[in-house]
Amino acid sequence: MPDHPKGCILFDWGDTLMRDFKEYHGPMKDWPHLETIPGASEMLAHLHGDWTLALATNAADSDEMNIRLALKRVDIDHWLDKVYCFKNIGYKKPAREFFQYIQTDLKLPTQSLCMVGDNFEVDVLGANESGLPAIWFNEYSLEERQAALHRTIHTLAALPDAVKNFM
Repeated sequence: MPDHPKGCILFDWGDTLMRDFKEYHGPMKDWPHLETIPGASEMLAHLHGDWTLALATNAADSDEMNIRLALKRVDIDHWLDKVYCFKNIGYKKPAREFFQYIQTDLKLPTQSLCMVGDNFEVDVLGANESGLPAIWFNEYSLEERQAALHRTIHTLAALPDAVKNFM
C-alpha cells in the first residue's frame, strides 16, 4: 500500500462508487450489468496520488476477492489500495468495531481518515460516532447537512475540493 501523507479516504461501495441495482442479487461481480457512479473513475484518479483510497462496505454477498473482480469489470480496481468488507471484518457499519478495525489496520489517527458514503445514518453518522470525519454523497436531492464532523456533496466531482477544504 502506498504511503500517502494526507491519510485515507474510505468509500462506501453501492451507490457511492458503483450503482447498486436492486433487481440483481448475489455477488456484484456476477451481475449482468455494472456501472460506476458518474465521475467515479476521474475522481479516484485525481485523489489517488495524495491519498490512500479504500473501500469500506457492508456488502454481504461479496468478499474482498469478489469485490475486486467487480471493481475490475468497471476499471476502477487499480485506484483502490485496500478493501474492507463485512465478510472479512465481521462487523458492519455503523458499528465502532468496523471503523476501529480499519483505523488499526491503516495505523492512522481518526483525523487522517474520512468516510464518504450515500447513507447518512450508516456511513456518515457511523463514522462520526467513531470520531472519523465523513462526507455525505447526496446524489438525489439538494439537501445539505453540515456539522463539525461532516459535509455534503452532490457529485463525486466535488469530492476533491470538499476533502481539501475539510481535512
